[in-house]
Amino acid sequence: MHNQQMQNQQNMMQQPQNQQNLMQQPPHVITTKDFAYINDMLSWNLLVMKKAHFAASQCQDQQIKTQLDACGQMHQQHYMKILGHLEEKQQNNSIMQ
Repeated sequence: MHNQQMQNQQNMMQQPQNQQNLMQQPPHVITTKDFAYINDMLSWNLLVMKKAHFAASQCQDQQIKTQLDACGQMHQQHYMKILGHLEEKQQNNSIMQ
């Protein structure tokens, strides 16, 4: 019985370590680190979009050109989606203030 109690206590102590604290809502503030990461994501997507477009314009093989165009469009969609989230966040914060 004593061993069972000790094991239960150990399990209870380990539970908080195993559980992650998940946010139900994003915070209303973007930290400097968050801003830098978002800026990097936008920059990376924009750069890849431009490079894919340039490579497609230089490509002679139609299949490769099609794939490069699709790659550029995908990164453009990601860029626009990130901007959309930021605009939505900005509108929500304006309403709350």
